[in-house]
Amino acid sequence: MAILSSKPILAQAAKKIVVEHSDYADVNQAEMPDAFLLTGNVRVSHDGVVLTCNKAYYFQKENYIKAFGNVQLVQGDTLFLNSKYAEYNGNVKKAFAAGEAFMSSPDATLATDTINFDRNIQEVYYNSPGTIINKDNTLKSKSGKYYVAQKKFQFLTAVTITNPNYVIKSNHLDYYSNSGHSYLFGPSTITSKTNYIYTEKGFYDTKKNLAHFLRKSYIKYEDRLIEGDSLYYDRNREFASATRNVKITDSVNRGIVKGHYAEIYKKQDSMFVTKRAVAVNFVQNDSVYIHGKRLMVTGKENNRIIRAYNNVRFYKTDMSGKCDSIHSSSKTAITKLIGNPILWNGESQITGDVMHLIGNNSTQKLDSLKVLNNTFLVSKDTLGTGYNQVKGLNLYGKFEEGKLHDVDIVKNAEVVYFMRNEANELIGINKNVSSKINLIFEDSAIETITFFNQVDGDIYPDKDLPENARKLRGLVWRGDERIKSKDDIFSDEDNKLNDKMIEAGKKEDEKENVPMKIRKETLNYDKKKKTK
Repeated sequence: MAILSSKPILAQAAKKIVVEHSDYADVNQAEMPDAFLLTGNVRVSHDGVVLTCNKAYYFQKENYIKAFGNVQLVQGDTLFLNSKYAEYNGNVKKAFAAGEAFMSSPDATLATDTINFDRNIQEVYYNSPGTIINKDNTLKSKSGKYYVAQKKFQFLTAVTITNPNYVIKSNHLDYYSNSGHSYLFGPSTITSKTNYIYTEKGFYDTKKNLAHFLRKSYIKYEDRLIEGDSLYYDRNREFASATRNVKITDSVNRGIVKGHYAEIYKKQDSMFVTKRAVAVNFVQNDSVYIHGKRLMVTGKENNRIIRAYNNVRFYKTDMSGKCDSIHSSSKTAITKLIGNPILWNGESQITGDVMHLIGNNSTQKLDSLKVLNNTFLVSKDTLGTGYNQVKGLNLYGKFEEGKLHDVDIVKNAEVVYFMRNEANELIGINKNVSSKINLIFEDSAIETITFFNQVDGDIYPDKDLPENARKLRGLVWRGDERIKSKDDIFSDEDNKLNDKMIEAGKKEDEKENVPMKIRKETLNYDKKKKTK
């Protein structure tokens, strides 16, 4: 049977500092009691470090040394510490360097007034203003730590990284000198000639110029602001993508685009937005809302094109509509409603094969409407159950203050119109055919109808016109589909997604903000280099 000793196990005795060389050695009890005075090309070693200097006091009993003049402490090929003065304690394996202290590693250099080095935990720390140079990056801070094994600088006070292309400022930054990876925590900014970035939790690869930002982050260009719960950024391509609760504000074109996923290509002046995407443009003291499964905005200010795809819906105060897709050009001021277009203006429903809304770039107002092939304009009779209908080949309309005012229906024009007097009494039903019909609208209702050329028809008393004759061929009333508010442009599926994303964003905001988890590519950076 084995008997375990009850005596405490003593800690391993500290290794002694070894004096490898000095030109002179002496003991001066008056100047420095109990110390060896070493002068000239002094070289000592201790457990894997080598210290050289011009002069040193070696306290053999304390296993302690004080070094003066051209002091350098070297640990393998990982760390070099230079200064005018240094102290090293062999018992606790700690070093202190002062006077133009300078630390260098394979990837970076640190210059400051005083540097402390704890070999037990392989940490370097300083509490005086310091400058770190790492390739193209210059870091300045009032204090900091360097983790030798991880090749990581950590700053918990104000720090600035200056790069030829940008400046990073933060109060909490972890910087890996081998990979150039930066981890930002708390209010932090990245400023360049092209943009300004704010984040409270982010990652920036200073070598590849790739970034990922999370908490309360945004990217601000001269003419555009990009916000989202998660932002990815590639500075070399000037590309950004945003996920969840995305909002892109265009200050020049007075517009906002929202969604839950977006891609922005700054150099191409383009963006792609999906997941409950909506474009909001401010026109004539009103807002135009355009929604589609996918939105694309391309081109510079005076040549901007908005494209919306798949089940597109739009809304403004006096007008709304649906179609398969939209193509809107700021240069031509033409908005094309493509694929089964339907437009509601006031109480009127307008359909046709081709539909164009035309603006005026001088006045920045909606100017006219063009509908080609199979045009149908219909509205409900204000009091009865019938429908006022105008049908023809093409429609040309003019707007006044955003409302249709003057409309021409040309070629094979047909009309069924319920005529009422000032007391709203039905005085007859006008059923006519002509080559052209002109309509004048007032307060979103037909005020006058004028027929041109080859007029054929009559005004019928209510009792003399049977029900089946009161509807023109092809009439389809779609009043139940009418978009009556900006909320109607979204489907139930869109709204469920939106609620889910907003709730996820709120939960994330309610969590305590903690530093970002270190990425695998950071931890494995040197391993990847060795395998190449």
